[in-house]
Amino acid sequence: MTGGAGFIGSHVVEALLSAGHDVTVIDSGSPAAHRAPIPAEIAGCPVRVADVRDRTAMDDALSGVDVVVHQAAMVGLGVDLDDLPDYVGANDLGTAVLLAAMARARVRRLVLASSMVVYGEGAYECPRHGPSRPEPRAEADLAAGRFEAVCPDCGASLVPGLIGEDAPLDPRSVYAATKVAQEHLTSAWARQTGGAVAALRYHNVYGPRMPKDTPYSGVAAIFRSSLAAGRPPRVFEDGGQRRDFVHVRDVAAANVAALVSTAARPGWRAYNVASGHPATIGEMAVALSEAAGGPTPVTTGEFRLGDVRHVVASPRRAETELGFRAAVLPAAGMAEFADAPLRG
Repeated sequence: MTGGAGFIGSHVVEALLSAGHDVTVIDSGSPAAHRAPIPAEIAGCPVRVADVRDRTAMDDALSGVDVVVHQAAMVGLGVDLDDLPDYVGANDLGTAVLLAAMARARVRRLVLASSMVVYGEGAYECPRHGPSRPEPRAEADLAAGRFEAVCPDCGASLVPGLIGEDAPLDPRSVYAATKVAQEHLTSAWARQTGGAVAALRYHNVYGPRMPKDTPYSGVAAIFRSSLAAGRPPRVFEDGGQRRDFVHVRDVAAANVAALVSTAARPGWRAYNVASGHPATIGEMAVALSEAAGGPTPVTTGEFRLGDVRHVVASPRRAETELGFRAAVLPAAGMAEFADAPLRG
């Protein structure tokens, strides 16, 4: 288990242990994910401090291993393009070193933590021209408050829908580009080794132990940090961006289900991991503020060029093939998250 001391990783470790698996946990303690030293153990399982880019450490860690669950990564949009080498090094070089070590150790099963960001914008329909893949939104349009994606043929606002795993990949940030590269690297590895890969495309994950407000935090943690400080959450654009917020316990359950699937399904396969209950960013901010008894969110009109407007998953494949269906409804999850502990 790589990245096992992180926000998602620690929950996955607990779920794997509860399911009866023997787990070896490694984590580099990267400051992008950990402000404090990483714990010595997770649920009684020792944590080895190791970087996936360290060939010797990977060879040692993979001894006697049947399957790798690869969570280690730099996440989020980061600060600026000075982060680019760190993203590529941690996510892509790290994955390449790990895959090479797995080939040497003859480990043929992998669960990969991927992300919805590989899609870029989600699925859209033009009332006149049918299915459409919009171009990246222009900075001038965003600055003028024109946030909706438009049809490249007629300029009409597009209607968002559910995106499936067979949609074209269109990364629109450095992080997204590295996740696409991870998918391509693991797909090539599966073909050459005859191995099995389940690539889990997480949607917006939230829950206990999210890192506090950092440039690498998810939006739910950023809002929680604001509320903890007595400040209203600052909602970018007009708050109408649609996402699927999935609880970290459900993500952990999806990893356990995917691990089982790699024993029976060779080759490479992607799965959306989502709640199936989409909401807008503005709606999520209001729900979280109300649950926390905090100030009303403020919609700012600010924007980030790396953001997309709508991306909402179809969870059907994960349910049909993995037997995974999210159990935590957004209202209950946000009520819990409102006072759940965060990581420093």
